[in-house]
Amino acid sequence: MSQPNTIPPTTGLLSGYDPGNFFCELTSTRPQGDGAADQKALVERLHGLDLTHLRQRAQEAENELHNLGITFTVYTERNAIDRILPFDVIPRVLTPGEWQNLEEGVVQRVAAINLFLEDIYHNQKILKDGVVPTDLVLGNINYRDFMVGMDVPCGTYAHICGIDVVRDEQGTFCVLEDNARTPSGVSYVIENRNLMLRAFPDLTELTRLRPVDNYGMMLRSAMQEIAPPVDDPQVVLLSPGIYNSAYFEHVFLAREMGVPLVEASDLVVDNERVYMRTTAGLAAVHSIYRRIDDAFLDPQVFRKDSLIGVPGLMQAYRKGNVALANAVGTGVADDKAVYAYMPRIIKYYLDQDPILPNVETHICREADALQYTLDNLDQLVVKPVGESGGYGLLVGPKSTKEEIDAFRLQLRANPSNYISQPMVSLSVAPTLTDRGIAPRHVDLRPFAITGKKTWVLPGGLSRVALREGSIVVNSSQGGGSKDTWVIEA
Repeated sequence: MSQPNTIPPTTGLLSGYDPGNFFCELTSTRPQGDGAADQKALVERLHGLDLTHLRQRAQEAENELHNLGITFTVYTERNAIDRILPFDVIPRVLTPGEWQNLEEGVVQRVAAINLFLEDIYHNQKILKDGVVPTDLVLGNINYRDFMVGMDVPCGTYAHICGIDVVRDEQGTFCVLEDNARTPSGVSYVIENRNLMLRAFPDLTELTRLRPVDNYGMMLRSAMQEIAPPVDDPQVVLLSPGIYNSAYFEHVFLAREMGVPLVEASDLVVDNERVYMRTTAGLAAVHSIYRRIDDAFLDPQVFRKDSLIGVPGLMQAYRKGNVALANAVGTGVADDKAVYAYMPRIIKYYLDQDPILPNVETHICREADALQYTLDNLDQLVVKPVGESGGYGLLVGPKSTKEEIDAFRLQLRANPSNYISQPMVSLSVAPTLTDRGIAPRHVDLRPFAITGKKTWVLPGGLSRVALREGSIVVNSSQGGGSKDTWVIEA
């Protein structure tokens, strides 16, 4: 593995920074003309900062996060703990060319996901043609028989998608996961930028940045596009309530969209139409951005013990009297086993090769893939298909023999629950640590909004693994975030 070319360090803040053999999101050189001048100017400005002063400003930024209540909830065996998402003040930079590649790849992927979902709930041609195994779809825990034969507005099922992207040591972007149910984290993208604009005007004014503050407007517009044909459709955001781990984001997005934040007790279904209780009486609701999992949406159709669902909601939905985003049943498309078939899904529906390739993936439900995984556990990352948040996985190269042997038993007992992938040498970015500026691994979650067409928020959520050597970037596992700067072309 050869070390990527980097902008030569000078004296100053980054003079001791060494990304090693990893691609660095800030200092690795880009093609001339592709934002290279802006990148170089930012690096030079960072070189000129004083470490002690940077720490002081970083602490002030963290205090602001506390004061604004920008938190997520971590559930332990005994407690529910509200934490801020640790924020690193050194931004992650994407050039115009890099962003164009990412944007086009995300749009392509979202188009294929929506065509796939439309097909599996209607003619199921992709299953009949043997491109994707029938039992993998129809037996999927997220497949909803309720949706079979039901048409959705604009043919859009996944209105809000978060596509997790990583970059390898050569600087090539590839997709690690698709998130098509209720992807979270966009609030941090917007708040991170607001924080940088306030705390580091000397950096943000230096660089021509693509804005991120129109996300709420674009989301509301898409929600109105999929609503029933009425004048001025009413949009609401449906939340499980204050005890949900992402409740801050629900409040934030409702405010950004300028729509009511509601819970199940605020809604009522009458004559197959949805209404919101207000001080002036019942008001019609036409489009719901729901942050509640399928199983809890309507106790008359799904879990009968759900206290956070709305009785009768699914019947109003089936009648076309209310729109839901994301559509019920989209979870099939972000299943980690289905993910492995995404290159074939893209080719099948769009007759195109993927712009953003998958990470090589082995589906352990298949005998050859299982054997390969068992033979190479010490070299692979093995993930349960139904988990999220970085839980339940094995990082072979960083695990002990005892941990690998124990995981081997789990894998043999239930191979269908797992996929395996090689450990990608994730790119790094300079990060403020207790020991100074050091490289830490990062990923990226661009957010796509789809109504009649797809729009991608410039940048996305850059998550950073704050622990030295760690590749687990999830907030629940100790990760943090960075502001993602897309340089204006």
